Amino acid sequence: MIQTQMIPIGQIDPNKGQIEGLPKNPRLIRDEHFKKLKKSIEDNPEMLYLRELLVYPHKGRYVVIGGNMRLAAMKDLGHSEAPCKVIPEDTTVEQLKAYTIKDNAAYGEWDYDLLANEWDADFLDEWCIDIPNTDIGETDDESEEIKRMEEEFKRRMEAGEDLLEDEEYQAFLEKFKMKKTTDDCYTPKLVYDAVVEWVEKEYQVSRKTFVRPFNPNGDYQKVKYPKGCIVVDNPPFSILAEILQFYKEKGVRFFLFAPSLTLFSSSSSSSSTALCVGVSITYENGANVSTSFLTNLENRETRFRSAPTLFKAVEKANDEWSKSLHKELPKYTYPDNVVTSAFVARLSKYGIDFAVNVNQSCAISALESQKESGKAIFGKGYLISEKAAAEKAAAEKAAAEKAAAEKAAATRWKLSDKEHKIIEQLSKYDEP
Repeated sequence: MIQTQMIPIGQIDPNKGQIEGLPKNPRLIRDEHFKKLKKSIEDNPEMLYLRELLVYPHKGRYVVIGGNMRLAAMKDLGHSEAPCKVIPEDTTVEQLKAYTIKDNAAYGEWDYDLLANEWDADFLDEWCIDIPNTDIGETDDESEEIKRMEEEFKRRMEAGEDLLEDEEYQAFLEKFKMKKTTDDCYTPKLVYDAVVEWVEKEYQVSRKTFVRPFNPNGDYQKVKYPKGCIVVDNPPFSILAEILQFYKEKGVRFFLFAPSLTLFSSSSSSSSTALCVGVSITYENGANVSTSFLTNLENRETRFRSAPTLFKAVEKANDEWSKSLHKELPKYTYPDNVVTSAFVARLSKYGIDFAVNVNQSCAISALESQKESGKAIFGKGYLISEKAAAEKAAAEKAAAEKAAAEKAAATRWKLSDKEHKIIEQLSKYDEP
C-alpha cells in the first residue's frame, strides 16, 4: 500500500539517478514552467495535498519519483515539509520507471537527450513516447549498406523505374524517417470529422460553435473564445494539465484528445470526464498514439466512462486515413534455411541463445524466387545448413512462447483496508 505522510524537505532528494536501474528525472525544468508552478503553489498551497510528491525510500532518505519540479518550488518558497506518497521498498525498478513516466507525463517537457541515452527504447514505445531523431547514428556497416541501397535506388530511378510502388524502397524510407513527438500530432481531417459528428450527436450541440485553438505555433491562451463556444481539438499532450486548468478558470467548454495511458492523471484534478476510448490514431506526422478524450460536456457526476460508438467511428475514420497514406506493404516469410538479422535480434530480445558457424552459412542478397520478381532480402541474409535450420526452428518456437508468456503476465494490485472503506462509502450512493 502506498502511504501518505509529511516528510521534512531536508530528507527529500530529486531523482539524479542514485537508485540503481532507475534513470534520472526525464523532465526538463524550464524557467517559465517553474515560475508558473511557484505562483500556483504560493496562491493555492492546498494543491500540494491534492497531488503529493511521489517518493521512494533510499539509504535513509527519500528520492522523488514524481514531483521534482514541485520539490524545487517548495524549497524556493521556504516550505519545511512536504506531503508525500511513500512507495513501498519492495517495489521493482520497472514499476518505479512506470511511476516516473506516468507521474511526469502531464506537465512540462521531456528531456529527449536523457530519454534517448538512459531510458530503454522498448519501454518508451510502450508508453507512446517518441524521441525526435535528428541523427540516424548508423554504424560503419550500416552506413555502407545505406550507401549501397541509395546507389541502387538511384540507378533504378535513372533507368526510369517507378519506385513509388516498390515496397522495399518504401521500407527503406520508413526505416530512416525522423520520429515525431506527440506534441506534433495534428489530427487528420477524416478523424477529426468523425469526432465532430459524434460530439454533435452525443451532446446535441452544433459544430458551428466549435473552435480549434491549437494551431501549429499558436497560443491558445490568447485566442478569443466566443460565448457558448466549445473547443473540439487535439492539444499538445505535454501541457494538457495546464490547458485543462486554464479552461476550468475561464469557464470554457471543451472536448479534447488525450493520451490514453495518462488519462486519469489529467482528469482526476480537472473536473472533467474521462472518455476511455483507447483508439489507435495515426496522426499527420506519422506518430501512432493510443488516444482517449477529456470533456466537461458530460454530467458532472460522471468521472469516467467508456464510449464504444466513438471508438468505432474513430477507428473507421483512421483506417480510411491510413489506407490513403500508402498501400499496405506485403509481409514476407522465409524458409527455415534462411536467416535475417531481424530474426536473430528478436531472439536476443526474448533471451534465446542462437549461433551459426561460418561453415554452416552462406551470405545471400536474394533467393532465386525473389530475383525472378525483382525482389531481395532487405539488408541481406544467410542460407544455413539443415542442422542450423532445425535449431533456428526450435529457437523461433521458444521465442514465441516467451512472447506469449510476457503478454499473459500482468501484476494485479490489491486494495488496502483504507481503500475498501472508501469504496464502502462510495457504494452508499449506488442506485438501488
